[in-house]
Amino acid sequence: MHIDLPEKRYYKIGEVAKAFNVNTSLIRFWEKEFDIIKPKKNAKGNRLFTQEDIKNFKLIFRLVKERGFTLEGAKQKLKKNPESIFDHQEIINRLEAVKAELIKIKNQL
Repeated sequence: MHIDLPEKRYYKIGEVAKAFNVNTSLIRFWEKEFDIIKPKKNAKGNRLFTQEDIKNFKLIFRLVKERGFTLEGAKQKLKKNPESIFDHQEIINRLEAVKAELIKIKNQL
């Protein structure tokens, strides 16, 4: 899954939800369920997600939505061997970027 977000320091919850094509309630729910997601909050209490949070959302999304893990299964997988998941995620992200670029070139032809 290639997430197309502009390079920014912080993202609002609506931007994150739109990028992942999910409801904001799911973003809030995953924030409570997974310790690796720690958004900052401004004076109004609005959540501000960092690039690291987006990277963690990608991992959770891939495990839960794409690979069919339960929430408990995803939590255990993240705790058991997080380095391998992050390495695999980086490889997948690079391949998806290459694929997107190739599709873009194909459409221009």
